[in-house]
Amino acid sequence: MPAAPNSLLTRLLLVSFAVLSPLLAAPQAKAEDKVLRVGTLKLIHGITPYFYEKFAPPGYTVEVIPFESPTDGKNAVLTGTVDTCIHGIAAFLLGAAAGEPVVIVAAATNRGMGIVADAKSDIKTIKDLKGKRVAIFPGSTQEVVILERLKAEGMSISDIQPIRLSFSDMAGALARGDIDAYVGAEPGPGISLANGTGRLIEYPYSTSIGSLNMILSASEKMIKENPERLRMIVDMHKKATDYAMAHPDEMIQIAMQKLGQQRKSIEIAVPNVELTWKIDDDFIKRAKAYSELMVEKKQVRQAPDMSRAITQQFM
Repeated sequence: MPAAPNSLLTRLLLVSFAVLSPLLAAPQAKAEDKVLRVGTLKLIHGITPYFYEKFAPPGYTVEVIPFESPTDGKNAVLTGTVDTCIHGIAAFLLGAAAGEPVVIVAAATNRGMGIVADAKSDIKTIKDLKGKRVAIFPGSTQEVVILERLKAEGMSISDIQPIRLSFSDMAGALARGDIDAYVGAEPGPGISLANGTGRLIEYPYSTSIGSLNMILSASEKMIKENPERLRMIVDMHKKATDYAMAHPDEMIQIAMQKLGQQRKSIEIAVPNVELTWKIDDDFIKRAKAYSELMVEKKQVRQAPDMSRAITQQFM
């Protein structure tokens, strides 16, 4: 018995929809693949991704996603929210030591730290921090650095009053008198010095980890499943890093736009920031020293396997 006209029309429509659906979805999926999502911290030494767009391959766009904390950035890499992220090496090592599949694919920033005290106080050295309220961001590179600096001065964390505070809140807290000093990240120190509320105690680069600070991370899954996409991002990272370091005035302009800071504070902060990308012998040496310090400070039970934690395949 022949099919009813309406039934035949319905079947034809269903078949047509089945054929056309993948074709209609394909351009959207393809467009989605052309968006490179990169994370970074809301700090001037996390400014490099804002220059990526200059070096993006034809047809690709870059979406920069800022994070308040290093751990949030690292977790975004693991969940696939971003393709890569610039964040502190301390957060990376905490994750790697816990067995998380996160890998350093490029260096990102040296320096960018500062220990700042209330300008009205008598605090002028690390020793003068004894008994004082000192803001520290737990799990950060700065935490490891201040522990090591205290040790070098014959002190420990028990000699100060550590106050948990995010980097973006430190300069304001110092100005209000809520804390006596902080171990911060730029542009925080630059802000405190520019508005006269802070006195620089030191840029803390005399430890065994030197000025090592932030890295570019990716997930093991990303490296395995999409190495060409990752290579594209690392290539942009290299070019953007070299460009930004060669154009400090543009760094200042971008930092003012993205961080909402005044020119004076940014101009003070920029000389304390070294954007970088190379994973070389010195980087690996500093990174290993860093992981050993974290074990010594009991921040991790055991150091991660650094041969797995760092890859040079994109160098």
